[in-house]
Amino acid sequence: MDYLLDTIQQAGDSQELLPTSVENITKIILDNPDELTIASIQELVNQKNWQELNNRFFKKITFGTGGLRGRTIAHSTTKAEWGVVTAAAQEERICPQFPAVGSACFNTYNLSLAMQGLVAYVNELKQGSTAKPKIIIGHDTRFFHQEFFDFLSTVATQLGCDILGFQGARSTPQVSFAVRYFNADAGIVLTASHNPYHDNGFKVYQNDGSQLAGAIASTVMQAVSEVQSNQWKPLPEPRQGELVIIPENFDVIYQDALKELLLRDISQQQSSTKVVFTNLHGTGGVISVPVLKKLGFEVLTVTEQDEQHGAFPTVISPNPENAPALAMGIALAQQEQADIVIGTDPDADRMGVAVRNSAGEMQLLTGNQIGSLMLWYRLETLQEQGVLNDSNKANAKIVKTFVTTDLQQAIAQSYGIEIVNTLTGFKYIAAKLAKYEQQLLLNHDTWDQDSYRQQGVIEQRQAHLEQGTFFVFGGEESYGYLGADFVRDKDANGAVVMLAEVAAYAQSQGKTMTDLLDHIYTELGYYLERGESTVLEGAQGAKQIQQLMQAYQQRDWKQVGYLVDGSAVAKVQDFATTKQYDEEGELLAKENMLIIKLEDGRRFAIRPSGTEPKIKYYLFAQGQPTHSHEDLQLSKETIANSLESLWQWLAEDQKTK
Repeated sequence: MDYLLDTIQQAGDSQELLPTSVENITKIILDNPDELTIASIQELVNQKNWQELNNRFFKKITFGTGGLRGRTIAHSTTKAEWGVVTAAAQEERICPQFPAVGSACFNTYNLSLAMQGLVAYVNELKQGSTAKPKIIIGHDTRFFHQEFFDFLSTVATQLGCDILGFQGARSTPQVSFAVRYFNADAGIVLTASHNPYHDNGFKVYQNDGSQLAGAIASTVMQAVSEVQSNQWKPLPEPRQGELVIIPENFDVIYQDALKELLLRDISQQQSSTKVVFTNLHGTGGVISVPVLKKLGFEVLTVTEQDEQHGAFPTVISPNPENAPALAMGIALAQQEQADIVIGTDPDADRMGVAVRNSAGEMQLLTGNQIGSLMLWYRLETLQEQGVLNDSNKANAKIVKTFVTTDLQQAIAQSYGIEIVNTLTGFKYIAAKLAKYEQQLLLNHDTWDQDSYRQQGVIEQRQAHLEQGTFFVFGGEESYGYLGADFVRDKDANGAVVMLAEVAAYAQSQGKTMTDLLDHIYTELGYYLERGESTVLEGAQGAKQIQQLMQAYQQRDWKQVGYLVDGSAVAKVQDFATTKQYDEEGELLAKENMLIIKLEDGRRFAIRPSGTEPKIKYYLFAQGQPTHSHEDLQLSKETIANSLESLWQWLAEDQKTK
């Protein structure tokens, strides 16, 4: 042990290991000298694989407002981590026996610290109560989900918490729903959403079913930071909690809530809408497929992708935003002449879509287009039904993020509905829902929090329209949507229902969904967005992302004569260093994001990803309303060229940094 520590220190002295790597390796050896940890570190030292050690130990995996996320399978897996897994299995991208060792990796060492901190927080919540804290735990299909679930349940119950756990993989939004339904003190989902197969995460919900935010987030993060060791001391057995498996009929309760998102009865249509669905080896098929069938849709699934599998073997990436992930679904749709292809990511909080266009071809929709279609349809239908009218529309609001299309602003304005922009992350949309709930309960004579949660979608909607603020729809450009308040996070299961209804409506009108989009563009102008990102992994990548953002923030974008792709800068919003307010006058939290608006109407945003080793760029442009198909096509071409030009400028500018 001493020899290993001396070798680590020497590698630090010779600058082969970063100072933070030396510090973190030393702490983990002294704190947790188990056989796997020592063997893995020793193997990498013997190989002089300093880069791998830096990637694993350059930082301590950070517990943020969304919890933890990191690699469970390292870039270079050690023999100790492979364990008894065969060489043939290794070549087939099969999971090692043990998760990756490292302070920057997602493993039981870091899970122990996070869980101990969360338990300390919920115990504080229960001060003065005889009831034990209650935590919901769910997981998707990623590697090590059962091992991590069992480990977390053991830590929490031994420290005095009752655990309600799902029998099998379930979606992230269903865990949010469960937190609210069971009045739990917190919720946990083991997921890395749409990240590559080698990642996993520990996502935390507070007691209203939303991600950690504000003062609660700070309190939980502080509690986690105060945990000194991955070792915990179990309470005496009578004070320990118990693990209870949530009964399977809870799926039906959640499905019944989702069915209320439907605005029209589509079962009376002359022919059913044919939907191809794929869960990309994740959890979406558990809920979305039976709900669609109950509502009257004809549903076909991609059988090769129905299997829940952490390697996501039929796709390079289980991200429904990417065209290759939907390729098998599109092929099936062509074969079966289906109207729409819907894919959900492993934890079913994001939804990607391809639709049949007027030429009969399958066309991918962007996240902005998907959200805009659902928003337009829901406003159009609610107004047609008289649910939204001149006497109550002042009590309705739409919530989106700053980096989501401005088309939704135009749609909202055309119906006389206010829109509120939030920072990136659904926790900010959820915070608005919490605010609207509290405002309603102050005005309502008989409802308290428990009775509010027991109401259906229609009952809540009517109460908000009369005495509060009705949340019509919320979304973000990264394929996340929400249509009601029974879940406090983006919900692909709900989005599947809402978008399938739009497809059914288009079919009933003898139109395609792209026809509906073109109708919106003709009335309001053509809006186009483009997302680009640069992946920079590991210790060096993290440093480069930080340096890039600093360079962008320090630049004087409005200096005289400074042009971006030939257009002067009209406005700069730095969300990290200046005070920014939303449309309701609320001061926004600091975020590492810049938004640059140009005099010609284009704008772009730059921010580091909060969940992946990327720096992200969002580009926006728009045209004027048009009066013919030909004018619209010309506008589309002009706007696309303007964004291509802007991105080329940004890409070249990035190289200089």
